[in-house]
Amino acid sequence: MGDWHTKSATEVLAQLRSTPDGLSGRQAEQRLKQYGRNEIAKPKGEGVVLRLLRQLKDPMIVVLLAAAGVSLLASGGRDWPDAVIILLIVAVNGVISVCQEDNARRALAALEQMAPPQTVAVRDGRACRMDAALLVPGDVVLLQAGDRIPADGRLLECVGLRTDESALTGESVPVEKTLSRRLEQATPVGEWSNMVLASTTVTAGRGRAVIVDTGMDTQMGKIAGLLLVDQQQTTPLQRKMEEISKVLSLLCLGVCAVMFGVGLLQGKAPADMFLTAVSLAVAAIPEGLPAVVSIVLALGVGRMAKTGVIVKKLPAVETLGCAGVICSDKTGTLTQNRMTVTRVWTAGEDNTLALTIGALCSDARLQAEPPKTVRGDPTEAALVLAAAEAGLLQGELERQLPRVGEVPFDSGRKRMTTVHKKPAGGWRILVKGAPDVLLARCDRVWKGGPIMLDDTLRKAIAAANEGMAQGALRVLAVAFRDVDSLPPMTAQALERELTFVGLFGMTDPPRPEVAKAVAQCVRAGVRPVMITGDHRATAVAVARQLGMLRPGDTALTGRELDAMSQRQLEERIETVSVFARVTPEHKMRIVRAWKKRGQVVAMTGDGVNDAPALKAADIGCAMGMAGTDVAKGAADMVLTDDNFASIVRAVEEGRGVYANIRRAIHYLLSCNVGEILTVFAATVLGFAQMPLMPVQLLWLNLVTDSLPALALGVEPLERSAMTRPPRGAGDSLFDRPFVLRLLWQGLMVGGLALLAYFLGLAVMPTPAGGAATANTMAFATLTLCQLFHAYNVRSEERSILSIGVLTNPTMNRAFAVGFAMQMAVLLLPPLQRVFSVVSLGPVQWLAVLLLAMAPVAVCEAAKALTR
Repeated sequence: MGDWHTKSATEVLAQLRSTPDGLSGRQAEQRLKQYGRNEIAKPKGEGVVLRLLRQLKDPMIVVLLAAAGVSLLASGGRDWPDAVIILLIVAVNGVISVCQEDNARRALAALEQMAPPQTVAVRDGRACRMDAALLVPGDVVLLQAGDRIPADGRLLECVGLRTDESALTGESVPVEKTLSRRLEQATPVGEWSNMVLASTTVTAGRGRAVIVDTGMDTQMGKIAGLLLVDQQQTTPLQRKMEEISKVLSLLCLGVCAVMFGVGLLQGKAPADMFLTAVSLAVAAIPEGLPAVVSIVLALGVGRMAKTGVIVKKLPAVETLGCAGVICSDKTGTLTQNRMTVTRVWTAGEDNTLALTIGALCSDARLQAEPPKTVRGDPTEAALVLAAAEAGLLQGELERQLPRVGEVPFDSGRKRMTTVHKKPAGGWRILVKGAPDVLLARCDRVWKGGPIMLDDTLRKAIAAANEGMAQGALRVLAVAFRDVDSLPPMTAQALERELTFVGLFGMTDPPRPEVAKAVAQCVRAGVRPVMITGDHRATAVAVARQLGMLRPGDTALTGRELDAMSQRQLEERIETVSVFARVTPEHKMRIVRAWKKRGQVVAMTGDGVNDAPALKAADIGCAMGMAGTDVAKGAADMVLTDDNFASIVRAVEEGRGVYANIRRAIHYLLSCNVGEILTVFAATVLGFAQMPLMPVQLLWLNLVTDSLPALALGVEPLERSAMTRPPRGAGDSLFDRPFVLRLLWQGLMVGGLALLAYFLGLAVMPTPAGGAATANTMAFATLTLCQLFHAYNVRSEERSILSIGVLTNPTMNRAFAVGFAMQMAVLLLPPLQRVFSVVSLGPVQWLAVLLLAMAPVAVCEAAKALTR
């Protein structure tokens, strides 16, 4: 219904036909059939066939299939092997992509099943632990500190109940709950003090609530419903592949048109020329490129999974390489998400009493297993843990001083009080709260014993508080009073004439590895930006510790963002490194502003309300441990360790993946330019016989378009990958240096093949005849030349000698296999007949090997000149 907050608890129970003791088992069973399971609906998955067909939308695949079809029709079916190979490659490409998506889905499902949600409900008048998915409207649940709230509910009872609603509303501070009878209809969700909401957690206190909405009817479910329609953005890699497709399409059409025209001018038969032109156009297409790209991406995904990053879509790996901005949450990603006491101030030298009060005046519970873990409010947990580390275990202290009463914390008093029975008689009142508020209720201070609190001591306490606050520490004070008779359990009666004991300064410490990762980002030209719901002072202090806030950088708060127009934000965005007290709606504005500046943006998030920003970012990174299912569903990748350093490693991997894809494209296209030049030049110059036969072209593509290109796809990451700025998302793959390098190297490869053809025809023919020798030498030279050329492409700048010939074992194996395959064709008589080649003598072989190795010497010289 959505208006449960406007009704009293009695009215809600009556409307749901329930009681404070819950439903019977039979009622719950009937309602489960009526309302369904208490689960968030998942996007409807596509079938395998549809997902395979979706791969055919890739522009390169379309070009390949079209060229294969034209070739098959034009040749009357004679070129069927080429078409079969292309179809095989297309199938392999599709299967790899679909399998990787399945792997990511399975990994995410396993992550969700690691801890299936449980809850304590009242059924048939008895409390029982059960699967939260089986809850129905009318069920009554019992809540305590640490519980995850399983569905939306109206509170029936609450004692000091506070909930963390940051996953839903973005509010970073726990929300205090009350038994308000009714609220206004227009009250914002974040102010529903009489309700508890699904996927939020109880940080303190206890309560009882009747479930009013489950599954997709909850507030979280309504937000999740907006995300079920998946609107995919194209990635930089997909845009690059479209660019390559257009270039190759134009190239193929140009080759066909020129070849056909030249042939007609030479008086050749139109049908023969058309077939020759189309065959050459097919040869110009690097059939292995789509499969190589998919395999390189899949390998990158595998490596990233080992470092704690699950990638849901293959192209997202490469997108990371473009990232120029990483917008990261503070808590849990940059920090340890564990409040820690870093400073304790007392008037005397002994802080035992202060630590004892911190452990006892608390609803957080020290756990026996695993050791040194605390369940409850993070601030209280820090105090309990600090005491435990000093040897003051909460359980032992409670046996000595059992609690007999309490006045829960509330935001008006800013204090919490507990009353404990002393072993020798009497009672001890323990109080913790805001330093200024607590100090005003003290008339003594503990310094090995109680002494009067004079102005000098008050100033010393105030100065200690100020010093901790300026260090961005959260400060709490503790005090006590011993009484002989038990006073009324009211704040007015208990919280007076106190003895001030000490101050605790707490912070959520940065993860130890993050500072190094931030420095690596800066060197790589990637801008790390902190986005947090915490206070500005705390955020700025952490940012300075991590090196994120550099000279000239500023910090903005959510309130300041609200006062700015989007255009003003876009103008200032590049100077802001910290955004504090922000909501998920602000995250959307920040993403849009950075994208308007032409940056590729990675955004982290864990809450339901973060999902739109995760979807809007170029790379959405959900938290695997703290993240909600909705956030994980909207993200492109999931960090299983919730660690900023993992994002940086993923960026590095993305750059390596892009560099390897670029190497593969460079290699394949430069080799294909060589093939085009060889055949095109022979046609234009009027050679009586083509330097390469159709079957040889097909074999050439098989040997050189597969294994060496794949080997380039696993080239180790260059040391300089994270010392240069990221490329822009709109940067062309075919920039001027790349095109020039590709063309001159392609011309070199083609020129060497033509030189081999000329030598075989006119200078060193074999007994088999000049034409046969020329064809064999051109075929052998072009194939081996391309195998050697793969080593040149391993780096655009560095010498193969400085890289190390043996540093990529996959390349060495690919070369050996390709060389063996080519030797088999050239030396074995049965294969010689199939491929129309003849045996070569020592002189011819020497010429072939020298020409084949020439690209290595030429490219090494070119690199040396460039350096």
